[in-house]
Amino acid sequence: MNTVDAVVVGAGFSGLYLSHRLTEEGFSVRGFEAGGDVGGTWYWNRYPGARCDIESVQYSFQFSPELQQEWTWSERYASQPELLAYIEHVADRFDLRRHFTFDTRIDRARFDDVSHRWVVETSGGETIGARFLLLGVGVLSTTLTPDFVDLDRYRGRTFHTGRWPHEPVDFGGKRVGVIGTGSSGIQSIPILAEQAEQLHVFQRTPNYVVPAHNRPLEPDEVAAVKADYDGLRAQAWARPTGFLFPFNPGSIHDVDADERRARLDRQWEIGGLPFLGAFGDVLTDLEANRMVADYWAERVREVVDDPAVADLLIPDGDIFGGKRLCAGTGYYETYNRDNVTLVDVSGAGIERFTPNGLVAGGRKYELDAIVFATGFDALTGSVVAIDLAGPDGTTMADRWSNGTDTLLGLSVSGFPNLFNLQGPGSPGVFVTMVTGIEHQTDWIVDCLAWMRSRDLTRCEATAEAEQRWVAEVANAATRSLRPTVDSWYSGANVAGKHRGFMPYIGGFPAYRQACHDVAANNYRGYVFG
Repeated sequence: MNTVDAVVVGAGFSGLYLSHRLTEEGFSVRGFEAGGDVGGTWYWNRYPGARCDIESVQYSFQFSPELQQEWTWSERYASQPELLAYIEHVADRFDLRRHFTFDTRIDRARFDDVSHRWVVETSGGETIGARFLLLGVGVLSTTLTPDFVDLDRYRGRTFHTGRWPHEPVDFGGKRVGVIGTGSSGIQSIPILAEQAEQLHVFQRTPNYVVPAHNRPLEPDEVAAVKADYDGLRAQAWARPTGFLFPFNPGSIHDVDADERRARLDRQWEIGGLPFLGAFGDVLTDLEANRMVADYWAERVREVVDDPAVADLLIPDGDIFGGKRLCAGTGYYETYNRDNVTLVDVSGAGIERFTPNGLVAGGRKYELDAIVFATGFDALTGSVVAIDLAGPDGTTMADRWSNGTDTLLGLSVSGFPNLFNLQGPGSPGVFVTMVTGIEHQTDWIVDCLAWMRSRDLTRCEATAEAEQRWVAEVANAATRSLRPTVDSWYSGANVAGKHRGFMPYIGGFPAYRQACHDVAANNYRGYVFG
């Protein structure tokens, strides 16, 4: 059995930076990726309209000043092809593909308490011994397709936005159905409507969507960013989201109606996720949230021609921003098209599939192709999909069946020498993803180097420290309205999954301080051997 210092799982942003930092520190690495090349999320998510919802200049690596200067983004919000090209460029520039075996999954991993190594078995039949097992498997990478009645009877083509074909798909002249109006549905529906002869959108729950106002980046904008990239990053790191955008910390209750409207108008023109920055209490005060939701609904009704359709598109009483706010391009305008029909399935849902389509609300819909925009088993799905067990034989799936306890969102008691990036208990999805990945990777690799300098071979979070962090995660959640909403943040979109608000929502600066305090005190909360 070949042995290495670390096995890295996944070749997206996390896996690439992990492999880079580890080899820089002199650790030997083997990486494994289920896809055919680097890219992670952006390798798989190739659906029409796929793009990031964080501004490109911030949704990027910052560990290399040279990389920041040589890469130039073309749009405010980069599309999937440009994002994938960027990741491929990073892999080429730092020669990172050499660490990875592609088209290969980790099927099974067991920790040997005698040798203090993980024994890792791959789908390619290889067994590797690794001192450390580092998971960069992604928080939105295990796709979900509900268990629809008679789905196997349907004879048309089916697609999932999270596993889109690599070859172009032609929907010209087709009757197309889209099931789901989450982020991927919202991004793809306007483009599918332009291609299809007829598009039916099957909506169970309407979403809050703010125009992204995406546009090409002007050369002077790019030059200004590159002239002071360090300053931009420093300001972003000081923000709760690790993302710099215009933010007003004041309360909506402190201004009169005219100023409130003017400020909301200004933030609307900025668009996308930054709309939440109009007032500091949007996600902490119920009345403030309702006023913002009312403003949003008014803007939607200005766009959608049919009042009845607008009614279906506006959530009834949901917390504004309780689920991840979506950034759209022409989304609501799409429902003014003659070839687009919005179908409300909030009651009976999709009743069953037929060979030629599906039945919803007692009506048959003839469809040549169906797009499932039905989301992911978020935060935990890709971890528990691995047959992963600690020294006592407990699997991670069992361990997290009644709650996703972690220390700093990185470690789980009972699973030595295992680190998971951006998982439950970390800021993850509430922080600019690439920024959070870099911070966590640096912390992990520093910990491994600290162990090596002391001839330590075993590291495990204590149950006591883990529970203190779980309490901190829960306490932070009480300060936000987000945990009051059924969402993938709490596992509500997966049948049978334990319900509980999983991310740490206390902000990026507080999280960085917590990580620093652990490291500065000889990794307090961990036991070593």
